[in-house]
Amino acid sequence: MNFFWRSNLAILALVLVVLAAGDLYSWRAVGRQAQQAGFEELAALARLVRSHPSDLDDSTALHHWAAEIATIGAQAALVRSDGQILADSVPASNVSVRDPEIQQALSNGEGRSIRHSNTLDRDVLYYAVSYSPTPSPSSPASLGTSRALVLRLALPLAEVDQQFSAMRRPVWTAFLILFASAIAISLLDLRSTSRRIRSLKEFGARMVLGDFRPVHAAPAGDSLDELARALNETAARLNASISMLTDERNRSSAILGSMIEGVAVISGDERIIFSNRAFSRILGLDDVRDIEGHPLLEVTRQSDLLAAIKMALNGQEQVSSEIVVGTVRPRSFAVTAAPVQASAHKGAVLVLHEITDLRRLERVRQDFVANVSHEFRTPLTAIQGFAETLLAGALEDPGNRRRFVEIIREHATRLARLTEDLLKLSRIEAGQLKLEFRPVSVTELIESCVETAQLKAVPRRLALHVRLPNELPTVRGDANSLQEVLQNLLDNALQYTPAGGKIEVSAVCSDGRVVVTVADTGIGIPQVEQERIFERFYRVDAARSREAGGTGLGLSIARHIVAAHGGRLWVESAVGEGSRFHFSIPVTP
Repeated sequence: MNFFWRSNLAILALVLVVLAAGDLYSWRAVGRQAQQAGFEELAALARLVRSHPSDLDDSTALHHWAAEIATIGAQAALVRSDGQILADSVPASNVSVRDPEIQQALSNGEGRSIRHSNTLDRDVLYYAVSYSPTPSPSSPASLGTSRALVLRLALPLAEVDQQFSAMRRPVWTAFLILFASAIAISLLDLRSTSRRIRSLKEFGARMVLGDFRPVHAAPAGDSLDELARALNETAARLNASISMLTDERNRSSAILGSMIEGVAVISGDERIIFSNRAFSRILGLDDVRDIEGHPLLEVTRQSDLLAAIKMALNGQEQVSSEIVVGTVRPRSFAVTAAPVQASAHKGAVLVLHEITDLRRLERVRQDFVANVSHEFRTPLTAIQGFAETLLAGALEDPGNRRRFVEIIREHATRLARLTEDLLKLSRIEAGQLKLEFRPVSVTELIESCVETAQLKAVPRRLALHVRLPNELPTVRGDANSLQEVLQNLLDNALQYTPAGGKIEVSAVCSDGRVVVTVADTGIGIPQVEQERIFERFYRVDAARSREAGGTGLGLSIARHIVAAHGGRLWVESAVGEGSRFHFSIPVTP
């Protein structure tokens, strides 16, 4: 039941109560007035009757006299004080001297009462008055009637009821007409009011769904207009606030989503309530929704990271740490955790910044310093030792002095080659490598390098094969630099392949590039070291490399040369199964 019907029913109930109370009060008031008017009418009639007395000795005349009084509208009875009924217009009325109005008349001269008449079956007004009859000179017998007489008049209340009912009928009819008119007018107004209320209700439902378009309604100058204006203003402010918050959220999401650092917000109970894609990628998860809402302990078991979060949640201003993720290709991350206090809730912001390259560069720098020191120390020590030996008297020894000088020259040559490689690598990294690009025949390049490598392969009992397609396009590059790359790969294959092994050189053209492959059946390279072999001075088998006289810079120089040609150098290998080195060079346009 809506507000309209509730309010109208309440008004109807109030009107009914007021009318019922008014009807009851008016009934009683009108009843009292009617009774008073009835008694006054009976008193006037009694005075009129007393002024025209009848012969008391003639019973027939008395009954005729009572009948005439009855025609006026009232019942009449004449009773003597000893109880004798002289006349009665209603013979069965059972008039008695013990009736209260008669008793009052005998005592006070006048009596009144209202009683229910069993004869008439209704309430009746009784009025009695006493008087002494005047003796008639012509009738001596009237002297015997000198006792007091009581005239009792009775008037039924039916006429009073009819008058009141006649008055009540138009009142109730007028009320029903007014109420029906009010209902009709209310129903006419209800359509407009209901439509406006329904519009406001729909507007509220639209606001819940995020639609803040204003509600439009014809002005009526009532409270609903004020409510509509207030709602429109509220909707406009909400729309502005939500738009501002949405823009800020989108900007924050865009910033956090584009960050390469992993960012996560941790609640006080150590649950992840927000994280960006970088954080999920760092932990090896595909979807951010896979971790949000979960405890941090379920997502990662990094003890240093968990300890940093606990310290931040305990109120420490900023906590820094470092973790390593992954086993095959470990990645290093700097961890920063800072507490966040929002109202009654506390949490922490966790940031993971990758420092893998930094740690790799630090390691390369350390290895470079150590390897350079070692590479220079060995020949310098040999040169110094044999020189001191010669100065100590070996110059006079014809059998050893020549051999000592040859050893000094060999180590000096090694130092010169190492210095030259370092200078070349420095020029390449500084962008000072000068290349002369022209069309180069890959077939001729491979045959030239294989011919040189064949001279080293035969003494080591290694089989060297070449597998080339019938036609290979020329590539755009510097012939000497590409020959240096391929020769370096062949030298490594010869160096790390045991006797009886096999080396194969092949080339294919694919997607506008020629890919040259040098495959061997050597010792192979562990998976974790396959990226590091292109670092300066890094050797998988350092003893064998130094024994062969290598500087440890060949693959690093080769990768830079291939990159300068717009190509790529990579390796595929497994321990005990050999290695496959590939490099690609774009074909000549």
